Amino acid sequence: MPNLKDIQRRIGSIKKTQQITRAMRMVAGAKLRRAQTASENARPYADRMRATVSQVSQGVSEEAHPLFEQRESVKKVEFVLATSDRGLCGGFNSNVIRFAAKQIAAREAKGSKVSITTAGRRGRDFFRRRRSEQLEGDYPQQGWVTYSQAAAIAKAVSGRFISGEVDEAFLVYNEFVSAMTQTPISIRLLPFTADEETNGDTLLYEIEPDPKALLAVLVPKAVEVEIYRALLENQTGEHAARMAAMASATRNTEELVDKLTLQYNRARQAAITKELVEIVSGAEAL
Repeated sequence: MPNLKDIQRRIGSIKKTQQITRAMRMVAGAKLRRAQTASENARPYADRMRATVSQVSQGVSEEAHPLFEQRESVKKVEFVLATSDRGLCGGFNSNVIRFAAKQIAAREAKGSKVSITTAGRRGRDFFRRRRSEQLEGDYPQQGWVTYSQAAAIAKAVSGRFISGEVDEAFLVYNEFVSAMTQTPISIRLLPFTADEETNGDTLLYEIEPDPKALLAVLVPKAVEVEIYRALLENQTGEHAARMAAMASATRNTEELVDKLTLQYNRARQAAITKELVEIVSGAEAL
C-alpha cells in the first residue's frame, strides 16, 4: 500500500491537472460561441452564392466555365481534408481522418490515382507518415480561419483541375451539428455543380455583358466560399469537441481525487489504529 505522502502527492498533481482541464474547457466554450456565430453567418452566404451561380448558369453549357467540365473518365482524384492543428479534442480528428482514409481507399479500388491536400497539422502528420508521396499541399490553420486561407486552397485545387492534373476534387471535413455532435462528411468540390433546385425562381434581371463573363468571376468565388464554409464548420466542431473532452477530463479528475482521498483517509485511519494498538500493547506489557 502506498504511504500517505505518496497519496498526497498524487492528489496534488491531479488537482493541478484538474485546474488545467477546467480552464481549457472554459476557453474552448468562449471560442465555440465565436466560431459558431461565424459559421452560422457563412451558411446563408454560401447557399445564396450557389443559388446565384445556378440562376446565372441557366441555359448555359458546361463550356461556359472550365470548372463546370464533367470528365468522361475520372482517373485522378484529389481530396481536400480539413482537420485541426491541435489535439486534446477527443475523437474529432481521428474520426474525420478515418472517414477520409475510407473514401481514398474506395476511389483507389476503382483505379483512380489519389492526391491529398490537408488543411490542418493533424491530417498532414497522419498522411505524411503513411502516404507522403500523395500529399499535394499543406495549409496549417495557425489560429482562426481566414478567407485568404480558403482562397489559397481554392486557387491551387482549381488550377490543378483546369490543367487536367485532377479530374475530380472532394472536400472532407467535420460538419458542426451541435455542441456534442460533429459528423464527418464528403462533398464534391470540382467539377463545380450549381444547385438544380432554385425554388421556381427565374432571372428577373439582365446580365451584362453576358452570363459567361459573370460566371468567370462567380464560379471561382463560389469554390472559395465553399471551402471557407467547410473550414469554419470544422473550426466550430473542433472547439465543441475540445470543450466536451475537457469537461469529461475534469469529471474524471474529480472522481479520481475522491477515490484517492478515500484511500488516504483509510490509510491514515489504519496508521492511527496501529499506533493505538502499539501504545495499548506497550502499556499492558509494563
